[in-house]
Amino acid sequence: MIELIRLNGHTFLLNAFLIEQVEAFPDTTITLVSGKKIIVQNEVNEVYRLVNQRFRQIGLVAIHKDVEG
Repeated sequence: MIELIRLNGHTFLLNAFLIEQVEAFPDTTITLVSGKKIIVQNEVNEVYRLVNQRFRQIGLVAIHKDVEG
């Protein structure tokens, strides 16, 4: 789950696995796999960072390590 802020200023938790796409119209609009759209105050790059941070915490994003060989 990631914590986001609705346009009315209230925070809520969103299951990051349900996100299909994130766009700026100019407000950040999150489209879920169900087709539901949620508009948030968070910037697109912040949502991206939160999702990647959560996936990294649960082990879904491997840490890339450059190895010379």
